[in-house]
Amino acid sequence: MNPDLGEMATYSAVLMGDIVGSEHVASTAELHARFNEVVNHHNKVNAAMLASPLTITLGDEFQGLVTSLVSAAHLAREIRHDLMAHSIDCRFAIGAVHLETPVNTEKAWNMMGPGFASTRAKLNDKRASNRYRFDVIGHPLLEIMLEASGATLTVIEQSWTDTQRSDIRALLDGSTPREIARLRNVSVHNIYKVRTSGNFALYMTQWNAINEALSTLDELFTTERTEECSMV
Repeated sequence: MNPDLGEMATYSAVLMGDIVGSEHVASTAELHARFNEVVNHHNKVNAAMLASPLTITLGDEFQGLVTSLVSAAHLAREIRHDLMAHSIDCRFAIGAVHLETPVNTEKAWNMMGPGFASTRAKLNDKRASNRYRFDVIGHPLLEIMLEASGATLTVIEQSWTDTQRSDIRALLDGSTPREIARLRNVSVHNIYKVRTSGNFALYMTQWNAINEALSTLDELFTTERTEECSMV
């Protein structure tokens, strides 16, 4: 554990994930291997945005501390898309946490503060079909709007074919329709048809709205904690 980082990091974002229907899979060993593979991959490629690494807390759940709510949402989407490529369904909960203990930079365990329990409650709410849940302290109306956008994203993602998911993931990663068409040996018009049928424009509208809201919250929470610290 790094005590200096722990003393400074009074505000953070927590990302929690839980595989849906893990008890019904044909091969638990295969599911476990793919899940660990995806989590380990993102710990490596996204280390810069992780204050505490993604840690599998149970066989089918993980949590980690991310440097911002915006980064947590981006990471949730990336992990969800990677798991979907393996036909694994996963729900996520993103929450604002006010840490009252040092950050554990080795594993996302043994940390306390407002935000952990309420985010965990969102993740464990099995009645909700929404795959992107949000918990933001003191902002209930904004939380409702974030949850609504998360529900829209979920419906769109669940409607995708494998081709739509693959092409849209490539677009999100920065590839142009022409580049995707060349790789798939199809016309550019075909890629635009996939974009349209996959509701890509609406999907991006929802993500842009979420990013704007979370960016505002990141700034607000960081300012609040800085002002509190200056008064001590």
